[in-house]
Amino acid sequence: MKKIFISSDHAGFNYKETIIKFLKKKKINFQDLGPINKNKVDYPDYAHKLAKKVKLDNSYIGILICGSGTGMSIVANKHKNIRAAQCFNLKSTKLSRLHNDANIITLGSRLITKKNAIKYINVFLNTKFDGGRHKKRIKKI
Repeated sequence: MKKIFISSDHAGFNYKETIIKFLKKKKINFQDLGPINKNKVDYPDYAHKLAKKVKLDNSYIGILICGSGTGMSIVANKHKNIRAAQCFNLKSTKLSRLHNDANIITLGSRLITKKNAIKYINVFLNTKFDGGRHKKRIKKI
């Protein structure tokens, strides 16, 4: 299993804690990069921190949670070799892995339920990149 890094901003903090419980229950190796409480923080600080960790090794996966998932995705995608996908349903999540080899999932705590967040993470972690025709497209990014 790949190593997982997880981070959020204050809007995603409660979701992050729920996801951490899920990861522990599944005995999935992860590292929490913060924040440590619900105090207001700037999401770019946490997205940069996580993206830097994920880009070090292609076996790393990231989970970022903010209010919409958009801000975290924009910031993470500024880093070379990062393919952060904002996922909002099962199909978008599955395709982000199958076709785009996404290595970070971003979720919006104000847009999806905690139950669905767990479902999307489960799909993200268990879907393999298709490769093939998609591989040459990934190289063009």
